[in-house]
Amino acid sequence: MDYDVLSYGAAGDGRTDDAAAIQKAIDEASAAGGGRVVLDGNRTYLSRSLILKAGVDLHVVRGSRLLATPVLEDYVHPNEGKKDEGVSIAGTPVTLKPSYAFIYALDQDDIAITGDGEIDGNCYAFVKRVSQYYVTGDFYPRPTMIYLEHCSHVTVRDITLCNAPFWTLHPAGCYDVLIQSIRILNPLDVANSDGIDPDHSSNVRILGCHVEAADDCICLKSSAGNMEYGPTENIVIADCTLKSTSAALKIGTEGTGDFRNIVVRGITISGTNRAISIQIRDGGCVRNAVFSDITIETRRFAPCWWGTAEPIAITSINRTASTESGTIEDVVFENIITLGENGVFIHGNHKVRNIRMRNVRVGLKTVSKWEKGLYDYRPGEGTEVVRRGSSAFFITGVDGLLMEDCSAVFMDDGGGSFVKDVEIIDSTDTENRGFRTERR
Repeated sequence: MDYDVLSYGAAGDGRTDDAAAIQKAIDEASAAGGGRVVLDGNRTYLSRSLILKAGVDLHVVRGSRLLATPVLEDYVHPNEGKKDEGVSIAGTPVTLKPSYAFIYALDQDDIAITGDGEIDGNCYAFVKRVSQYYVTGDFYPRPTMIYLEHCSHVTVRDITLCNAPFWTLHPAGCYDVLIQSIRILNPLDVANSDGIDPDHSSNVRILGCHVEAADDCICLKSSAGNMEYGPTENIVIADCTLKSTSAALKIGTEGTGDFRNIVVRGITISGTNRAISIQIRDGGCVRNAVFSDITIETRRFAPCWWGTAEPIAITSINRTASTESGTIEDVVFENIITLGENGVFIHGNHKVRNIRMRNVRVGLKTVSKWEKGLYDYRPGEGTEVVRRGSSAFFITGVDGLLMEDCSAVFMDDGGGSFVKDVEIIDSTDTENRGFRTERR
């Protein structure tokens, strides 16, 4: 059954607060056993925070827009109603539960957000310009657009999500999540506007999506704030297009719990500062991940962003002197073509084991005005950006490495910064079969 919010008194004029009408429709639909709450009529529905409830499909019709309030006091506070400025460990912010959320659900099953319309997070109400390269806010974390906590059988389909002031779509502690054919269009200068952040969630499928974000496009998390939930596991990411000023695909940096059984395939990454990143800084481990059939184009962005155009970056580094980072084991990269301003970077500290690379082609080419020949080890104890010549494959501290039919293609010399094809240091049980190098 459909529940049209206009019949509940919504104005849809972009000025009137329609939260009461939309929430009443959600409440009645859920109480009746479920239904579709419809935002229609080529209208803009301005709203305070909404609480999504069991059995409800929040459906925004093409041409209509759900617009988040610009007033911070009108947001729900999932973190027990308390403003949380964030926790800092050794100067590095560690996000706990979101302090503010626009659309929120807790312990609500069989929920959905669908439609060909748009949900707008009103990001510029919460940020100010810091430099010509990015904007950020006076407080952290800023409002999360959609935070779904401990829900089962979740669907987010077809919708366009845009202008998130902080993370866009954050399912935490969720089971059976389908995210399909959505667009996330965040400005590339609004810091921390992650696209999709599955966190301590399982059986998640992210299929056929397009994401643009000034932080990670898709980031698997295992955050300290949601440690009461289980590992992040059984994840499929397929047939997506991604663009990011940070990492397009990332596991970590928050990794208090484990990540396992991850399949990523058929992805196209372009205009990105770091394409695939596995960053472990906490005690969680990564096991059993396959990345296949991926094309990558990277470029340097301003130094304020983490990363130095690595197509693949794998690092396990202690966050602090008292934090032992976890292991990264049994990871496969297959049929991957890259072109950009840096090469594959693995810094294992002998916590990275059993890495297999088959048919990985790394092309090095100058694209941006920024300095090349850099490796970014941040964050972590004593980490920094290190200047050294870039190799197509620079690998240290790995135990168990097979490279098979991989290749390096040098389009130019990066102003003297592109120096080697393969450099493997302090690693054991390594094998490199059929490697090819080409200079154009």
